Amino acid sequence: MRIVFLTHNFPRRPGDVSGVFLTWLGRALLQRGHEVRVIAPADEGWTGSTRYEGMVVRRVRYAKPEDETLAYRGTMADAARTVAGMRTLRRLHRALRAAAREEMAAADVLHAHWWVPGGLAAPPESRYVLTVHGTDAAILNRSALARALARPVIHRAKVVTAVSNAVAEIIRTRTRREVLPHKVKPMPADTSRIGPGQEPGAGLVVLARLTSQKRIHLAIEAAALIRDQGRAVPLLIAGDGPERHNLEQRVAALDMTGHVEFCGAVPPEEVGRLLAPRAVMVFPAEQEGFGLVAAEAFMAGVSVVGCRDGGGVLDIVPGGTGGGGRVVDPTAAAIASAITELLDHPRRHADALELGEEWRRRLDPAVVAAQCEEWYYEALRAT
Repeated sequence: MRIVFLTHNFPRRPGDVSGVFLTWLGRALLQRGHEVRVIAPADEGWTGSTRYEGMVVRRVRYAKPEDETLAYRGTMADAARTVAGMRTLRRLHRALRAAAREEMAAADVLHAHWWVPGGLAAPPESRYVLTVHGTDAAILNRSALARALARPVIHRAKVVTAVSNAVAEIIRTRTRREVLPHKVKPMPADTSRIGPGQEPGAGLVVLARLTSQKRIHLAIEAAALIRDQGRAVPLLIAGDGPERHNLEQRVAALDMTGHVEFCGAVPPEEVGRLLAPRAVMVFPAEQEGFGLVAAEAFMAGVSVVGCRDGGGVLDIVPGGTGGGGRVVDPTAAAIASAITELLDHPRRHADALELGEEWRRRLDPAVVAAQCEEWYYEALRAT
């Protein structure tokens, strides 16, 4: 089968994390005997190699080099707020659709990732599978215009999939298309780079982009409450983003400078090393699409505290009283209490590892590719 990925995120070079899960999925599909071609935007005039990890890659030009900055940077939503940005978005849409039409002349099925811009650019006459990931689902909650644009895209798709139950529920309520349980499936991860920690770790970790949606201030405030109770537990914050300065100020205001460390963004290959010596991951984000780092934490034997409004991460983090994790109200006090319970739980490490092995199996690229293959055949059979 010849499969075309249509996406606005795909690695530009080795080590690039933009849409890196698509390389893991593509490799696994190649191993199953399929041909995989990728359509993605150029980046500041750069179109790069025509092959990547065995896949044929076509990067489309859509503007002057200095204006080709909509993809790979997480700024597409901001661009839509300006007239100039909207013009560039329309050019990107036209370029992606033209390339998709050309590729589909000799392909069997199109797999569009994110309903915008990928799904929106999918030729209406094509047989396409659409995967909604999270950021694109969040737009449906915020914007009536986005919902109006998304509904025909989602209803035309032969198969619609979601990376979590939370995303599937947004699709159902906002576009009135059901996503059946077997079509709720996260994209793959490179599970081989996260090894189980040999010993229970110590300390807390946050691994996230530093944005307001991640609510990392709650982790800092929870660590301060634990310190005030006479139990100082170090907190490592791995990631970068626009909220870093505000978070550093919050650390100083709480007199937590000696207890909180900011280490900046961490490349994927370093995540396992970073997680191994930690005890608990704090995941206070709201309305996540999925929350891969929580699953990676379990693989390393690290317990996780998530929040009730965490969206897709609720598919990963269990409630109850086991040592693997806790789901609590989004308050510093509730998070602090859950952290303390987990630190004292005798089976914390073992329970986390048990959850991690299940997620290691579910996120294995070969397992996800087999499921995608079923979706592709379903799309080909659809009338």
